[in-house]
Amino acid sequence: MGSAEVDKHTPPSGDGAGKDVLTGLSNGMDRHKSKDKDHHSHKHKHKDKDREKCKDKNREKHKDKHKDKHRDKDKHKEKSKDKEKKHDKEDRKHGREERKSKEDKKLDKEEKKKEKGKNKDKVEKVSCVEVKNEPMSEEDDTPVASRSFSQTSQDSEDDDQPLAFRKKVKVEVKAEKPVKRKAEDMSVDDDDYAASKKKNKKVEEKKEKADKKQTNGASPTKRVKKEKKEEEETWKWWEEEKHEDGVKWKSLEHKGPVFAADYEPLPANVKFKYNGKEMKLSTAAEEVGSFYAAMLDHDYVTKDVFNKNFFKDWRKFMTHSEKEIITDLKKCDFTDMLTYFKAKSEERKNRTKEEKQQLKLENEEIVKEYGWCIIDGHKQRIGNFKIEPPGLFRGRGDHPKMGMVKRRVMPEDVIINCSKGTAPKPPAGHKWKEVRHDNTVTWLASWTENVQGQVKYIMLNSASRLKGEKDWQKYEIARQLKDSVEKIRETYKEDWKSKEMKIRQRSVALYFIDKLALRAGNEKDEDQADTVGACSLRVEHISLHEQKNGKQCVVVFDFLGKDSIRYYNEVPVEKRVFKNLQIFMENKKPGDDLFDRLNTTIMNKHLNDLMEGLTAKVFRTFNASNTLQEQLDSLTDPNSSVTEKILAYNRANRAVAILCNHQRAVPKTFAKSMENLQKKIDTKREAIQEAEKSYKDLKKEAKKAGSAAAKIAAGKKEKQLEKLKEQLMKLEVQATDREENKEIALGTSKLNYLDPRISVAWCKKNDVPIEKIYNKTQRDKFQWAIDMAGPEFVF
Repeated sequence: MGSAEVDKHTPPSGDGAGKDVLTGLSNGMDRHKSKDKDHHSHKHKHKDKDREKCKDKNREKHKDKHKDKHRDKDKHKEKSKDKEKKHDKEDRKHGREERKSKEDKKLDKEEKKKEKGKNKDKVEKVSCVEVKNEPMSEEDDTPVASRSFSQTSQDSEDDDQPLAFRKKVKVEVKAEKPVKRKAEDMSVDDDDYAASKKKNKKVEEKKEKADKKQTNGASPTKRVKKEKKEEEETWKWWEEEKHEDGVKWKSLEHKGPVFAADYEPLPANVKFKYNGKEMKLSTAAEEVGSFYAAMLDHDYVTKDVFNKNFFKDWRKFMTHSEKEIITDLKKCDFTDMLTYFKAKSEERKNRTKEEKQQLKLENEEIVKEYGWCIIDGHKQRIGNFKIEPPGLFRGRGDHPKMGMVKRRVMPEDVIINCSKGTAPKPPAGHKWKEVRHDNTVTWLASWTENVQGQVKYIMLNSASRLKGEKDWQKYEIARQLKDSVEKIRETYKEDWKSKEMKIRQRSVALYFIDKLALRAGNEKDEDQADTVGACSLRVEHISLHEQKNGKQCVVVFDFLGKDSIRYYNEVPVEKRVFKNLQIFMENKKPGDDLFDRLNTTIMNKHLNDLMEGLTAKVFRTFNASNTLQEQLDSLTDPNSSVTEKILAYNRANRAVAILCNHQRAVPKTFAKSMENLQKKIDTKREAIQEAEKSYKDLKKEAKKAGSAAAKIAAGKKEKQLEKLKEQLMKLEVQATDREENKEIALGTSKLNYLDPRISVAWCKKNDVPIEKIYNKTQRDKFQWAIDMAGPEFVF
């Protein structure tokens, strides 16, 4: 590296001048080693003059280039050096011997300074390389780490930089310190010097531009502080003491819910027609009519129950004159309304980037104001702070109330729950139904919806303390059941022989809850969906087969479970259970209850007697988590790749989903996505065939020629081939995984029935990134488990 390069990258501390002296002396010694002493002294005098000129030039350069306020220390150093140089001039008058001894001493000093100069030079070089690799043309797209690192080269901001960043530079300088550097610097010729100077000039210019852009944007320090602040806001509630029994919070403050926007009447050119004639509807009737119009392309409008319920409710919103005219839904023409809604939908899809950004900012402002609450002095995210807008009830499956109108929820319908003296203000012109201060419940607001009479709640986000504590408690109770389950099983097996029919029925139902992970099931009214569980099974839901498919005592279950999802299962059962079922079904009609002396209240009371806190759901959670643990232990190969381990995890998860009957319809895009995936697999296989052929040819050539270049080429091709094979394996695993899970919903069990500590421990034990199992939202939800569970955890 030439002296000018040092000047460009190091502060004016006199090191540049020293380096020139050292270079000059060294070159002079090499060229005139064979000549006599007189000639040497003559040349040396000329060298002294050259050195003086060089010093003067360097001083001028430093004065011009480094005038900024952050170089004060270096200027002081240069002044002290100037004094030393004056003394050197006087010393030279005392003769050659004295001068030689002084120069020898100085050489030692200069060499030390030169090493320091190199270190500084390397810091500058490292920084410049970073800038080159991360051009700052688009500040917003540049990673924070890149920007903050590139700024460490500026001494002026060094004091403001985080310590970690400054340390990083020092480490890199130390690591990059080559032994040969000294020799290289000593042997730089004029051409190399010029090229180096030119190159460094470009790097310097690029660096200056990058630094300018950095100063215009947000500083890295601020970004780091922001990130640190966000980290500090993570509330590790699981490390704190729990509240007293029943107490959920000590202080709670929030802004209340966000209500649905007011209805905007349709434009005058959008007409409703009845019996072929245009008809102007009242605002209330038009709003409800628009709910139906928006669903004209949906299958719901083909169902009689949906149409009947809608028309009955719609008439409640009509004026007296509208009721007299509109008597038949089939004569209503909503075509103009549907066309208008489709046009509005397309308009929303085709929003400009600026419009989308504006909408995003507006939504962020709403979330900022209403999406957070303060609980026990900590800011926590609210889950569903927006009240559902009015519309038509759909329900799942063939719900008897589908098509009914869901009314608009008003502040007068809402109960607010918060600390005393912190009640949020209701919207202008309205008041709350009630304000409570109940710290034994976790909801922030509640209201009763009009269709099914269910109470709806505004709750905290899944990542909040209240939700996390509830999850933690749920899985801890399930773990407690593990210690008691064998005793409970012995008890219900004994009860199969009980003289009381009530106890026999209860024991068989509990066997189904345990073995099949069935829900308990609640009694349903006629206006509710006909879904059942273990306690509400009817005779028509099971059929008994003494032999079926080579198995004995087989019970075939066929009924609609939760959310009207069909449960079909053929299960071989114990002989005593089979005989009891035959007894329970005697003299009963298909619509009669199988367990006519049992309900969920009796079952839950019995379960709580067996173990405090035990419910049918705890049994379900226990069986799901225990199955995952067993499946992971048996399916995981510690020596397999991460991709194969993830496939093993998904297979374990699938076993749980099947147990819990978590089904889904095959996605509409499934066939297309599988087709695209197969194309990728085929393309990859072709690439492997070509690579294998190329590799064989190169290998033969290397063996024949025996040249190093041929061997290197063959080695590169071999690595490329290995990489292609790995990529093919990943694609094939992905295809297998998709095919196996096309009708299974893995997410439900993963989020609600599987102890997250099992998955976290498995990831840590098998070196699988947690991001491969849980997405960002799920990681936030299970942060307590991620922090708590080590690789040794077992459910």
